Amino acid sequence: MKRSLSGESFKSSVSRWVPARIRNLSLYPASTGKGMLKLDAMENPYVWPEDIRRLWQQELHKVPLNCYPDPQASALCEQLKKWCGLNNNVGLMLGNGSDELIQIIAMTLGGPDRVILAPEPSFAMYSLIAQVIGAQYVGVRRTANFDIDLPALLDAIDEHNPCCIFLAHPNNPTGNLCTPEVVERVLDAAGGLVVLDEAYHAFSRSTFLDLVGDHDNLIVIRTFSKLGLAALRLGFLAGPKDWLAEFNKVRLPYNINTLTQASVCFALHHMDWFEGRAALIRDERTRLLRALEGVPGLTVYPSAGNFLLVRTPAGSGQAVFEGLKDGGILVKNLHSAHPALAECLRVTVSTREHNESLYKLLSEVLAQLGR
Repeated sequence: MKRSLSGESFKSSVSRWVPARIRNLSLYPASTGKGMLKLDAMENPYVWPEDIRRLWQQELHKVPLNCYPDPQASALCEQLKKWCGLNNNVGLMLGNGSDELIQIIAMTLGGPDRVILAPEPSFAMYSLIAQVIGAQYVGVRRTANFDIDLPALLDAIDEHNPCCIFLAHPNNPTGNLCTPEVVERVLDAAGGLVVLDEAYHAFSRSTFLDLVGDHDNLIVIRTFSKLGLAALRLGFLAGPKDWLAEFNKVRLPYNINTLTQASVCFALHHMDWFEGRAALIRDERTRLLRALEGVPGLTVYPSAGNFLLVRTPAGSGQAVFEGLKDGGILVKNLHSAHPALAECLRVTVSTREHNESLYKLLSEVLAQLGR
């Protein structure tokens, strides 16, 4: 007899077999922003010039699409290790963006009797992935300026003995850096793994990669997405080889396709271009910060990333977000993301033209609201 896939019987089957921790989750919001100036996802606005694009396309013509990728991405890993200046004692593993690497770490270490911990507010994936795998997630409140509250963090480590601690450097969405004192104290206090998430390294110019290998519980994650290769979805993880041996048991084979491997190998020969564009964005970040600080009613937080966190006047966050959207500019509305982010919007730092458009429209929206 054919089983019905509609109505109450279907709903009851879903409720029976999908765990409550999954059913109670909300879908991670990711907008296409079609037809809009997209300043919500920290995408790099710059693309390769035509001469570099032609060379890249020539490389892709050599890729055999009928064969599986190198499961270890060996050639790319060797180039990455040289680029980062890593010694032979440090291992490297690639992921489909840094998101997959976070997921692999959590799946390897987490479980119903384990705690994953991070200062909050921070990257939503830490909490989301912990919930998906059934681990307990503990968020430690940051200070009023969103710096890490070191005494509170150390107390939480002592109380919960987390299997993993995520420290974003700089932090998304607030832009704060971790201080060397915080990192050293956390490494000393933690019984489990400490993960430094350096997704925005190109804009912070600050790293703890040189500490990898000196501490047996330190992992550093980076991504090529913010540099301008978001479509390729390539992140990498550096750390002690014993940890990576276990992570590789969880990582799906062939997780990095051959076109991505070839493209990033090519890109590593043109890093001067990427670094030049990152420098432009850092300069624009300073200009945009100063401009927005002059808008009455706004609180703008300094950032080491390619984004700025902006707090709008009380009760106006949703209206400002909608006003910008109606004007063709999409930013990230964080009002419901965390209590500390009430009335906050996150804006991507883009080209001068884009930033000036944002500044102009934001000023107009606030004026119309009488703020």
